[in-house]
Amino acid sequence: MPRSSFSSIPSNLLDATERRALQLLVVDDDATQRSLISVAAKQAGHEVTVAPSVADAIGKLRSARFDCVTLDLVLEDGDGIDVLREMAEAKFAGSVIVISGMDGPRRSAARRFARSVGIELQSLPKPLDLAALRISLANLGKTAMGLPATHTWGGVAANAIVERHRA
Repeated sequence: MPRSSFSSIPSNLLDATERRALQLLVVDDDATQRSLISVAAKQAGHEVTVAPSVADAIGKLRSARFDCVTLDLVLEDGDGIDVLREMAEAKFAGSVIVISGMDGPRRSAARRFARSVGIELQSLPKPLDLAALRISLANLGKTAMGLPATHTWGGVAANAIVERHRA
């Protein structure tokens, strides 16, 4: 039986060709959450910048380009919606993943606001499911490369996991 031409290529090398490192801004006033998100994203190969406040996030958004922003809705010096407004004014072209302990209706309201100003937004609840975050980031990386956003985790299609958290 002939071997596939891909059989000699390590599976992790194939996966690496189907993703791109994202420039990620992590906006959260909780140091533990910032660290969890940052470590998970860095382990997945992404470049991470952190912002512990609305003011810091706005400053970083004005001075650098990001593919994705993870955003807590409740920050010590303001609201995540303030950051979304600034992103809309700056014509932010990346994606946003709201990671918040707020209830579903408030996360949905943030998603509706974001869409109304042209920002694509996903939502993940706290406590954060790190696997769901990594899947979301992998899908965003694939989308940035023009590839289908169907990601597998351990050989299992993960779309259902991501969709469960988008609601």
